[in-house]
Formats: sequence, structure tokens, C-alpha cells
Amino acid sequence: MNELIRLREAALGLVNIGRGKDVLNEGTVDAETIPIHAIPGAMVRALLMLKTAAISDEGTKVAYDTLRKSEAYRELRNLTPHLRRLRPEDLPGRTERLAFWINLYNTLVLDAVISYDIQRSVNERLGGLGFFRRAAYNVGGLRFSADDIEHGILRANDSHPFLPGHQFAQGDPRLAWMMESRDPRIHFALNCASRSCPPIAAYRADQIDAQLEQAVRNFVDAETSVDAAEGTLQLSSIFNWFRDDFGGLDGVVAFVRRYLPHDERRTWLETRQEIDLVFTAYNWELNR
Repeated sequence: MNELIRLREAALGLVNIGRGKDVLNEGTVDAETIPIHAIPGAMVRALLMLKTAAISDEGTKVAYDTLRKSEAYRELRNLTPHLRRLRPEDLPGRTERLAFWINLYNTLVLDAVISYDIQRSVNERLGGLGFFRRAAYNVGGLRFSADDIEHGILRANDSHPFLPGHQFAQGDPRLAWMMESRDPRIHFALNCASRSCPPIAAYRADQIDAQLEQAVRNFVDAETSVDAAEGTLQLSSIFNWFRDDFGGLDGVVAFVRRYLPHDERRTWLETRQEIDLVFTAYNWELNR
């Protein structure tokens, strides 16, 4: 498997999509300004400030030009270098890690859109591989790209849906940060700066499970439709890309059934013996 990952990285490097070494949180760090244990909470507050400054109430639209000039963004840029001081033992529990990495992913994507002056879509270059591998922070002395956070950490080192091999090779020190198991609800908390993405929210360790449950219910309700005449259930492409996280296509149907409100869609779904799934096209336009 390590050889497969090595070949994958070499091939991506040939088309200039290597991970590289650049990160967005270089800069000086005054360790006295914030204790290590306070960094995760400070990231939550920073994300809340970004939302107040330039993100719509529902969390789906971002005024990036406003955000670029805001005090909230300047404070974020002062905070993120402190991520280099963190170690795995500073996030000892499942809920702490889950909330931290979700918040970090969403913050990193916002930061990268501004830093790279993305104007139309994060998906312009080779299906987004360039953006999500280039956007990265240094956490605890190690480089974590957006893809590393999503697939290596939050999806317990599973494969990118469009690339072979696990995200991290065996022996990679970043595995020390990895979640122990996949939680499919994370797919409705990660915002990829695109119009079809789930909304941006700030997640707290002591509320993470309730927040994820609500995020799933809201997304499934908003993005699911039924065509009774055709016998089709129409879903976000997220369910197609990550079908294995839900237990395959049967698991997808069961998951949607669980989270749909008790309305005509759920009634239809519960009475059908056969269901055809249709995955709607993903809108990768920038969520401005």
C-alpha cells in the first residue's frame, strides 16, 4: 500500500499537484499570548467572528472581499500560527478532535480562498485536487492539507474518492491525530466553498453530536426530493462519492430514511420495495 501511495504522489507531482511544503500559517508565535489548551476554543471563537463579519446567517454565502478586509480575518491570521504548538495529547478525546478538525477544515478553506484569490471556483483545476491539496496549515509541526484533514484525519485515513490508496502511508506521523472510526455525519459539516456544500457552522466539543445530528437533518431535508412517477430518490452527489461511508447504496437509503422529516417523502420511501437513486449535479461555483 505504501508503494501505491508513493506512485500516486509521484504522478500528481508530475502535473504540479504535489503537497509541497507551503502552509498558510507561517509567522511568529508569542507563546505567552495564548495557552496551548486554549487554542481549540480560540479557533471556535475565530470562526464565529468570521461568520459575524462576512458569512450569511444560514452559513451558505460568504462575502470574501469583505472578509479579506475584516478585523476578524486579521485576528485569524494572528491565531493560526499557534496551531504549530499543538500536539495530539492536547486533544485527548473523540469529541475534542472531531470539533477541532471540522472547524479547522472550514477555517482553512475560507483562508485559502482569500489567500489564493479564488474568484470563480475551487474546482477549476483538475476537479479541485489542486486547491484541496495546496490549502494547508502546519499543526504540531506537520503539514495538513484540506484533503489530509478530510480523508486522513476525519475519515480515519480512508481513500480519496477519486484517488487510489489511503491518504497517509503506514508510519506517517500524522496518523497520531487520526479519528479512530469514520462518522458519515462529517460530510454535512465540511464546507468546501461551493454552492452545493453544507453550511458553515462553528462546532463545539461539548455539543458536537447534537450539532452534527442537526446538520444532517437540515441538509437531508433541503437536498432530498422524490419523483414518485419515476420511482426515484434524488440526492446530493455527496452520497455517491462517499457511499462506502454510509454502508453502500442500501446504507445511503437507510441513512436518508432515518434523517428525513416525517413527511410525504419519508412515507413514500418507507413503502417502496425498489428505489432508483439519482445523484444531482454538484454546483462548484464559489459560495459568494
